[in-house]
Amino acid sequence: MKPHKLIPRTFVILALTSALMACAGPGPKPTSELQLARASIQQAEANDARQFDPVLLNQAQNKLADARELIDKPDPDEEDYTEARRLLEQAAVDAQLAGARAETEKAQRAVAEISRSIEDLQNQLEMDQQ
Repeated sequence: MKPHKLIPRTFVILALTSALMACAGPGPKPTSELQLARASIQQAEANDARQFDPVLLNQAQNKLADARELIDKPDPDEEDYTEARRLLEQAAVDAQLAGARAETEKAQRAVAEISRSIEDLQNQLEMDQQ
């Protein structure tokens, strides 16, 4: 093949490659991370995290909202999706922690109530024996 014919072919290949790379976009949206964060927040709310750890639950919701903004940008890039993934992972962890703290607090209150009931019964038995 003659060198002068090789140059246009190389140029066409490079141009096509560049065009394909430009169309490739930032990659897949972090949809699974988004679903996990939403589900974690809903579960935390169901566990009464709003009552027992509202600050951490609010932080999770704020991170979810910030991630949504990055994902919904008119022209997001890979850095936007990477940051959104990070925020969504943090939101899920924050929500799970808030839910766990709420469950722990409810369990501790239940144990305290049972202990008070046992103590009241013991006091009543002592008074009945006298």
